[in-house]
Amino acid sequence: MNIDHILRTFADCGVEYLLIGGMNFLLRHEPVLTYDIDFWIRDTAENRDRCDTALRALDAAWGATEEDWRSVAAQPGWLVRQGVFCLTSPSGAIDIFRTVTGLLSWEDCNARAHAGRTAAGAPYRGLSDDDMLACQLALPPEQRRQSRVEAFKRAADRGGRPDETPS
Repeated sequence: MNIDHILRTFADCGVEYLLIGGMNFLLRHEPVLTYDIDFWIRDTAENRDRCDTALRALDAAWGATEEDWRSVAAQPGWLVRQGVFCLTSPSGAIDIFRTVTGLLSWEDCNARAHAGRTAAGAPYRGLSDDDMLACQLALPPEQRRQSRVEAFKRAADRGGRPDETPS
Protein backbone atom coordinates (compact mmCIF):
# COMPACT_ATOMS: atom_id res chain seq x y z
CA MET A 1 0.00 0.00 0.00
CA ASN A 2 1.34 3.43 -0.93
CA ILE A 3 -0.34 5.62 1.67
CA ASP A 4 1.93 8.56 0.91
CA HIS A 5 0.77 8.64 -2.72
CA ILE A 6 -2.88 8.38 -1.65
CA LEU A 7 -2.52 11.14 0.97
CA ARG A 8 -0.63 13.44 -1.41
CA THR A 9 -3.24 12.91 -4.12
CA PHE A 10 -6.03 13.82 -1.70
CA ALA A 11 -4.04 16.92 -0.63
CA ASP A 12 -3.29 17.92 -4.24
CA CYS A 13 -7.00 17.69 -5.06
CA GLY A 14 -7.99 19.73 -2.00
CA VAL A 15 -10.12 17.00 -0.42
CA GLU A 16 -11.33 17.91 3.07
CA TYR A 17 -11.04 14.68 5.04
CA LEU A 18 -10.16 13.16 8.37
CA LEU A 19 -8.11 9.99 8.49
CA ILE A 20 -9.92 7.44 10.66
CA GLY A 21 -9.54 3.76 11.47
CA GLY A 22 -6.45 1.60 11.51
CA MET A 23 -4.17 3.85 9.45
CA ASN A 24 -4.83 6.80 11.77
CA PHE A 25 -4.08 4.52 14.72
CA LEU A 26 -0.92 3.20 13.03
CA LEU A 27 0.43 6.67 12.26
CA ARG A 28 -0.25 8.02 15.75
CA HIS A 29 0.10 5.13 18.19
CA GLU A 30 1.48 1.76 17.23
CA PRO A 31 2.03 -0.40 14.20
CA VAL A 32 -1.08 -2.45 13.51
CA LEU A 33 -1.87 -4.55 10.50
CA THR A 34 -4.29 -2.67 8.26
CA TYR A 35 -5.25 -3.40 4.69
CA ASP A 36 -6.84 -0.09 3.75
CA ILE A 37 -6.91 3.61 4.42
CA ASP A 38 -10.15 5.08 5.79
CA PHE A 39 -11.24 8.63 5.02
CA TRP A 40 -14.19 10.49 6.54
CA ILE A 41 -14.86 13.23 4.00
CA ARG A 42 -16.66 16.50 4.58
CA ASP A 43 -20.00 15.70 2.96
CA THR A 44 -20.63 18.65 0.66
CA ALA A 45 -21.19 18.59 -3.10
CA GLU A 46 -17.95 20.49 -3.73
CA ASN A 47 -15.87 18.21 -1.53
CA ARG A 48 -17.43 15.07 -3.00
CA ASP A 49 -16.36 16.40 -6.42
CA ARG A 50 -12.78 16.93 -5.15
CA CYS A 51 -12.81 13.44 -3.63
CA ASP A 52 -14.05 12.00 -6.93
CA THR A 53 -11.22 13.82 -8.75
CA ALA A 54 -8.64 12.37 -6.33
CA LEU A 55 -10.05 8.86 -6.66
CA ARG A 56 -10.03 9.16 -10.45
CA ALA A 57 -6.38 10.24 -10.29
CA LEU A 58 -5.70 7.14 -8.19
CA ASP A 59 -7.51 4.98 -10.78
CA ALA A 60 -9.90 3.78 -8.07
CA ALA A 61 -12.72 1.36 -8.79
CA TRP A 62 -16.01 0.72 -7.02
CA GLY A 63 -19.28 -1.05 -7.66
CA ALA A 64 -22.53 -1.58 -5.81
CA THR A 65 -22.26 -5.22 -6.92
CA GLU A 66 -19.50 -7.35 -8.38
CA GLU A 67 -21.11 -7.01 -11.80
CA ASP A 68 -21.11 -3.20 -11.46
CA TRP A 69 -17.45 -2.97 -10.38
CA ARG A 70 -15.51 -0.54 -12.58
CA SER A 71 -13.48 2.66 -12.55
CA VAL A 72 -15.13 5.54 -10.69
CA ALA A 73 -14.34 7.63 -13.78
CA ALA A 74 -17.03 5.62 -15.61
CA GLN A 75 -19.67 6.25 -12.90
CA PRO A 76 -20.87 9.86 -12.72
CA GLY A 77 -22.56 10.68 -9.42
CA TRP A 78 -21.48 7.43 -7.73
CA LEU A 79 -20.37 9.13 -4.49
CA VAL A 80 -23.92 10.03 -3.40
CA ARG A 81 -25.36 6.52 -3.68
CA GLN A 82 -24.60 5.38 -0.12
CA GLY A 83 -22.83 6.38 3.11
CA VAL A 84 -19.72 4.16 2.96
CA PHE A 85 -17.70 2.99 -0.03
CA CYS A 86 -14.95 0.37 -0.24
CA LEU A 87 -12.74 0.97 -3.26
CA THR A 88 -9.67 -0.59 -4.81
CA SER A 89 -6.80 1.24 -6.47
CA PRO A 90 -3.29 0.38 -7.65
CA SER A 91 -2.01 2.29 -4.58
CA GLY A 92 -4.14 0.31 -2.12
CA ALA A 93 -7.65 -0.21 -0.79
CA ILE A 94 -9.51 2.97 0.16
CA ASP A 95 -12.67 3.35 2.23
CA ILE A 96 -14.71 6.54 2.01
CA PHE A 97 -17.14 7.45 4.79
CA ARG A 98 -19.71 10.22 4.43
CA THR A 99 -20.85 9.70 8.04
CA VAL A 100 -19.23 8.00 11.03
CA THR A 101 -21.05 6.13 13.79
CA GLY A 102 -20.72 7.90 17.14
CA LEU A 103 -19.79 11.29 15.68
CA LEU A 104 -22.29 13.97 14.77
CA SER A 105 -20.34 16.78 13.13
CA TRP A 106 -17.44 16.54 10.69
CA GLU A 107 -16.72 20.23 11.29
CA ASP A 108 -16.46 19.81 15.09
CA CYS A 109 -14.20 16.77 14.68
CA ASN A 110 -12.06 18.64 12.16
CA ALA A 111 -11.53 21.43 14.71
CA ARG A 112 -10.13 18.82 17.15
CA ALA A 113 -8.20 16.83 14.52
CA HIS A 114 -4.49 16.04 14.61
CA ALA A 115 -2.38 17.46 11.78
CA GLY A 116 0.60 15.25 11.07
CA ARG A 117 3.01 13.91 8.47
CA THR A 118 3.94 10.39 7.56
CA ALA A 119 7.57 9.26 7.85
CA ALA A 120 7.95 10.19 4.15
CA GLY A 121 6.50 13.66 4.79
CA ALA A 122 2.99 13.30 3.35
CA PRO A 123 0.59 15.59 5.25
CA TYR A 124 -2.61 14.25 6.80
CA ARG A 125 -5.37 15.23 9.21
CA GLY A 126 -6.43 12.49 11.58
CA LEU A 127 -9.38 12.12 13.88
CA SER A 128 -8.47 13.01 17.49
CA ASP A 129 -8.01 10.28 20.06
CA ASP A 130 -11.12 11.44 21.92
CA ASP A 131 -13.17 11.13 18.74
CA MET A 132 -11.58 7.78 17.85
CA LEU A 133 -12.54 6.57 21.33
CA ALA A 134 -16.11 7.82 20.84
CA CYS A 135 -16.28 5.81 17.58
CA GLN A 136 -15.10 2.65 19.32
CA LEU A 137 -17.52 3.09 22.22
CA ALA A 138 -20.43 3.63 19.80
CA LEU A 139 -19.87 0.13 18.38
CA PRO A 140 -21.49 -2.96 19.86
CA PRO A 141 -19.07 -4.42 22.46
CA GLU A 142 -18.22 -7.43 20.31
CA GLN A 143 -17.06 -5.14 17.46
CA ARG A 144 -14.85 -2.87 19.57
CA ARG A 145 -11.08 -3.15 19.31
CA GLN A 146 -10.26 -3.19 23.01
CA SER A 147 -6.53 -2.60 22.48
CA ARG A 148 -7.36 0.65 20.69
CA VAL A 149 -9.83 1.70 23.40
CA GLU A 150 -7.06 1.21 25.97
CA ALA A 151 -4.51 3.12 23.85
CA PHE A 152 -6.91 6.07 23.46
CA LYS A 153 -7.55 6.11 27.21
CA ARG A 154 -3.79 6.03 27.93
CA ALA A 155 -3.27 8.93 25.50
CA ALA A 156 -6.04 10.89 27.25
CA ASP A 157 -4.28 10.28 30.58
CA ARG A 158 -1.08 11.73 29.05
CA GLY A 159 -2.83 14.82 27.71
CA GLY A 160 -3.25 13.41 24.20
CA ARG A 161 0.36 12.35 23.65
CA PRO A 162 0.80 8.92 22.01
CA ASP A 163 2.43 5.99 23.77
CA GLU A 164 6.17 6.32 24.29
CA THR A 165 8.17 4.09 21.99
CA PRO A 166 11.18 2.26 23.40
CA SER A 167 14.55 3.64 22.30
